[in-house]
Amino acid sequence: MLTRRSAVALLTAAALPRAARAGDALEDAAREEGALTWYVAQVTSETAEELGRRFAAAHPGIQVAAIRTTGQVAYQRLLLDLKNGAPQCDIFSTTDMSHMELLKERNALLRYDPPNAVALLPEFRRLSDPGWYYVTAATNHFLTYNTRKVAAADAPKRWTDLLDPKWRNQIALPHPAFSGCAGVWVVGLRKLYGWEFFEKLAANNPRVGRSFGDPVTLITAGECMVGPTPAINVFPAIENGNPLAIVYPEDGCSLCVTPSAIPASAPHPNAARLFLNWMLSAEYAQLAIERGTEASRDGLTLIPGRPSIAQLKTLELSVAEIRKGVPEVIEQWRDTFGG
Repeated sequence: MLTRRSAVALLTAAALPRAARAGDALEDAAREEGALTWYVAQVTSETAEELGRRFAAAHPGIQVAAIRTTGQVAYQRLLLDLKNGAPQCDIFSTTDMSHMELLKERNALLRYDPPNAVALLPEFRRLSDPGWYYVTAATNHFLTYNTRKVAAADAPKRWTDLLDPKWRNQIALPHPAFSGCAGVWVVGLRKLYGWEFFEKLAANNPRVGRSFGDPVTLITAGECMVGPTPAINVFPAIENGNPLAIVYPEDGCSLCVTPSAIPASAPHPNAARLFLNWMLSAEYAQLAIERGTEASRDGLTLIPGRPSIAQLKTLELSVAEIRKGVPEVIEQWRDTFGG
């Protein structure tokens, strides 16, 4: 029986150029499904939608609905979908590595080996679980300050410089209960300096938002002077003429990776497979670099003035440390900074 979806897909395929219709079996099966939904954290809504359009342009007949939230919110949304038996998500991209391990243990991930995964850099292959989830992006988090309010010589050079009383009421922070990357940042600094660092930081009465993008907004507006921020938000803001400058902390940048996977309940599993493979392609990686992420594979054009991950000191964390540490620091954060 020809369903309405099948009929629409056939009409769409008939309208495509022959070259677009002569794809492989996965492409044809994905086009039959015609769409996918992407739960994504780390990138902005505008970037997620643009990436979805780029995929649709490269794979005519398949539309992408990008739903961008913070990492923890995206995860809770996926769990609610699973609980209600109403799957919507075809691709899940989070900023908290532990989400993937928890989903795998629940048998909630679809096994797939994308051909493009072989090109991942070794440091990102190590953080992937072949067949289950793959690192598709990564961004550094460093110190940022407002250039209209802070001279370069006075800007913090280390994370511990934020403890100086001169920054009281002037620091912008994200919240680890909402942002996966914030959780990773907090776990990294707790490993380096202990929780005493955050108790002293709380004494400076920082302004706590939700996502890691909030400090960029507050520092740009001059409502705060300094804070930790992600490259993926800061570099575009600087290029747009905003009064921001960055400092790579001497004690190490916080590196937050984005693993992506296909839920076992994905309504459009073939479109999801095609999209995940595209996320590991040179085209996607280059688009991501241009928007502030790290290079995930060799052979890409780097942005002048931005050091590669190999040139930076980073706060090293394992998947096990993130999985154990994030829930712990969320509770510690609430005790120290309030809800």
